[in-house]
Amino acid sequence: MGELPNLASDAVLKQSVPVPDYFEEVKGVDYSKPESRNARAKDIVASMRTMGFQASSVSKACEIIDEMRAWRGKHKSELEEHDQKGEFDDDGYQKTTIFMGYTSNLISSGLRDTLRYLVQHKKVSAIVASAGGIEEDLIKCLAPTYMGEFALPGKKLRDEGMNRIGNLIVPNDNYCKFEEWIVPVLDKMLEEQEESAAKRGKEAMDADALVWTPSTMIDRFGKEINDETSVLYWAHKNKIPIFCPSLTDGSIGDMLFFHTFKASPKQLRCDIVADIRRINSLSMEASRAGMLILGGGLIKHHIANACLMRNGADWAVYINTGQEFDGSDAGARPDEAVSWGKIKAEAKSVKLFADVTTVLPLIVAATFAAE
Repeated sequence: MGELPNLASDAVLKQSVPVPDYFEEVKGVDYSKPESRNARAKDIVASMRTMGFQASSVSKACEIIDEMRAWRGKHKSELEEHDQKGEFDDDGYQKTTIFMGYTSNLISSGLRDTLRYLVQHKKVSAIVASAGGIEEDLIKCLAPTYMGEFALPGKKLRDEGMNRIGNLIVPNDNYCKFEEWIVPVLDKMLEEQEESAAKRGKEAMDADALVWTPSTMIDRFGKEINDETSVLYWAHKNKIPIFCPSLTDGSIGDMLFFHTFKASPKQLRCDIVADIRRINSLSMEASRAGMLILGGGLIKHHIANACLMRNGADWAVYINTGQEFDGSDAGARPDEAVSWGKIKAEAKSVKLFADVTTVLPLIVAATFAAE
């Protein structure tokens, strides 16, 4: 046999440089060990840190969430009165203001129960949701969403009065029930707005008159639904604001549109400027700010832009499947937000490329629910 040609030898068997000390060996979860078979979610996630690929990002996301939740600053007594802003824990120490954003499909899915847990137990400070993220929560209190298949044909479903969200099915009747529920609520809100205006010389836009904003409307919906399975109910009960600058982009928008004809010439007023001031002020007053972004698009940018007002968030966790090659905000990684001043240069951040429904239950089990 001939000798291996030098060209092939040099190409295939090129000598390695010494392995740097900071390199870690790739390891995963070894279920041959009894402790792994009985491991808590937190222990499994810790083992995923050196697994590689998105498993390592899951572990990093949990580390960042734990850090943002654990941070404590000065005690209230150490601060001047004008500096006593932001959030404080039960012992009076400054804590992180956590902004959570989610898209409507996550509320349509069974992940709604996990999101409700976070709000019910005051694990987050403020929320940004899409319009569907508001109405689907309310609709589920009135009628269930069902499991279907991704491949169910649209024409057949349309003929049957069924709507498909991925592999979920929502009957048209659900939206009829929603209309029956929300119209009396809108009527009452309009009545209160008119009464408030009348007391001030019928000037509805007077500074002291009642003018609804998306967040105050959502708070009212949470109060009126009075259902403990609802995210909005617990947000109302725990005074956690839910912002939705796209409130009219969905069934709620349809209901508001129809209501303009029903109530004419009167009209419900909604001030979006007051809400942008409110969320930006929350950000500016925060001692530290963390972002937990579930999905992309409007909910992602609205939180990031609020954090721009304080020169960037201190921690950021993105979870979505968007790619950055098309220049979309949904696909943008945290470093792009650093360039805009929406995340601080020294902040700890990660983008986890995953369907939120597949990873958030594990992340919550390993962090928010691990106490």
